[in-house]
Amino acid sequence: MNSVKKTARMTGLFYLAIFFANIFVFIFVSGSLSIPGDATATAENIRASESLYRSGVVSYLIVFLSEIGATILLYKLLAPVNKTVAMLMMANRLMQAAVHAVNLVNFIFPLILINGGDYLTTFTSAQIDSLVLLFTDAHYYGVLVSEAFFAVSLFLLGYLVVKSELFPSILGVMLAIAGAGYVLDSFGIFLLPQQATLFANIMIAPAIIAELSFTLWLLIKGIRTPKPESRKAIAAA
Repeated sequence: MNSVKKTARMTGLFYLAIFFANIFVFIFVSGSLSIPGDATATAENIRASESLYRSGVVSYLIVFLSEIGATILLYKLLAPVNKTVAMLMMANRLMQAAVHAVNLVNFIFPLILINGGDYLTTFTSAQIDSLVLLFTDAHYYGVLVSEAFFAVSLFLLGYLVVKSELFPSILGVMLAIAGAGYVLDSFGIFLLPQQATLFANIMIAPAIIAELSFTLWLLIKGIRTPKPESRKAIAAA
């Protein structure tokens, strides 16, 4: 059981890195530098805060690397509950990280554009600014694609948490609700783009509450001590 608790706390450390790195990028980088529909303002913000923007790239890399560790450890913890569901959860979560990682290229392109290599001299400054906004928009939609996989992984994780004796069932319910929020944000914005702000506002609170609560439980409590018959199942796994 000590080994399982150590695994849970290590998972919590990965989750903590993911949580704060994501918050930093969404609020302090993309949230403060990207101005929807205004190419000139967005490009000027990135030029003026290039170091901040570059730190966003590093933060995303931290998210992706931590995501791999957290996903593998979650599978290790929850496979005894239902191995098939745990594998599906792991596959969707890794797929989310893979799509998000590939999408990082769109986040990096504005850095290339604002630093103006010789091959960009054929573009006017207005055209370069427009391309900066194009790639920031492309990155935003790429995030929405990755959210679809993440939403499925949260539903499956919520199910596993509820069925296990390692965590309070309420955490599983909260994770599933957060998954529903991500579904609304991803599918909803593609279907009704004019409601993008509304969908994002609905998604963010349940996501932060659920994932932060799960993170703190992993870090502070680790896991609950299961019943004797459950211990045998965990030991066998």
